[in-house]
Amino acid sequence: MAPKTAVILAAGLGTRMGKRPKGLIRVAGREILYRTLTLLMKNGVERFIIVTNERYGRLYRKFVERHGFPAEIVINPEPEKGNGHSLHLASGKVSGKFVLTVSDHVYGEDFIREALKGSGLIADRKPRWTDVGEATKVRVRDGRVKEIGKSLDDWDAVDTGFFVLDEGIFEVTEKLEIEREGDYPVSEVVKRAGLEVTFIDGLPWTDVDTPNDLKKARRMLVKTAVKGTGDGFISRHLNRRISTEISYLLAERVTPNGMTAITFALGMLSALLTLLSLPLAGILYQLSSILDGVDGELARAQLRTSRLGGYIDSLLDRYVDGAFLALLAYSTLTEPLWHLIALLALLGSVMVSYSTERFKAAFGRNAYAEIPSLRKLPGKRDERIFLTMLFLLYPVETSVKALLLLLTVITNLRVGLTAWLVWRKKG
Repeated sequence: MAPKTAVILAAGLGTRMGKRPKGLIRVAGREILYRTLTLLMKNGVERFIIVTNERYGRLYRKFVERHGFPAEIVINPEPEKGNGHSLHLASGKVSGKFVLTVSDHVYGEDFIREALKGSGLIADRKPRWTDVGEATKVRVRDGRVKEIGKSLDDWDAVDTGFFVLDEGIFEVTEKLEIEREGDYPVSEVVKRAGLEVTFIDGLPWTDVDTPNDLKKARRMLVKTAVKGTGDGFISRHLNRRISTEISYLLAERVTPNGMTAITFALGMLSALLTLLSLPLAGILYQLSSILDGVDGELARAQLRTSRLGGYIDSLLDRYVDGAFLALLAYSTLTEPLWHLIALLALLGSVMVSYSTERFKAAFGRNAYAEIPSLRKLPGKRDERIFLTMLFLLYPVETSVKALLLLLTVITNLRVGLTAWLVWRKKG
């Protein structure tokens, strides 16, 4: 059974962060603590105990009230003591299984989901996003903690700062309260208890102790915000490499909705430029395709994803594509036959998206997850836009006609193959 309560240790004074409460520092547009609480609630946690100091108690109380988190604030009057004492102050506030974590760690959604399935200390044997030299290391024997500390030379994994415990841990803290007069770290509790270790390797998490760590955390959130399925060849190998760098720079400044508006405006401008300069129109069209990934990356990194946002973004993409092909045909073609081919290219472009979105509406599943072979079919939007740019760099009448004919074949063939694959899977 998944834990329903989480204890968050937030009594540190944040001396290396300008004496600010680290849990309330923003990374990628959201407070660190907002991220932790939101992701835990999304995965079944219903109640929080936040242990902080007297200086920051009012700030944390205002924070949880503003966002409506079901949290109780517990004051540690002696924050200079080890954080094991902060853990002990939560005794009597929790029962049964509970999560223990700290306010200065940033976790990705995949990490939280998997960590809640574990027990004891959650450890990472292949940390990708944190400074191992500064991290707390763990030596494991027979599935339990043998040694723990930052200075271990021989270690098996890194402590992620995330634990799934039960109230029996307070028997250990009670003894340490007497032995150490309340001054002891959580690592001492972990070692004394010989906690079970659950390995979760390579998933996104990091701690934030310095301003430079904030930059690393932002990069982690953006790089892991890339859409898992559905990207075409150009997005995977070109667009995402650029868009994630742009998202990294904008993550603290621009909202996903703002980025959607910017991308739509640029896309419509590229369509209008087909009346003036085809090479420039093609280049701006490709730039809008790159930026089209930024709003989704920002939404996932900033925890602002919504069905409405995805819906509006999809509609605006169709308007941009339709306007571009319609104005391209209007500005370059005269024969009725080629107007028909342009219409078929436009129809095929719309149907590529519709064929997968209709699958989701009909069967309630992502088409690319349900039928992985769809990912290999050419003709996705990013690929079509890149082809369009290439054909328009040296525009002549034959290159425009060749482009429209190629788009007609690729898109409508893809739609036909999609229907066939769906029929094989569901028929």
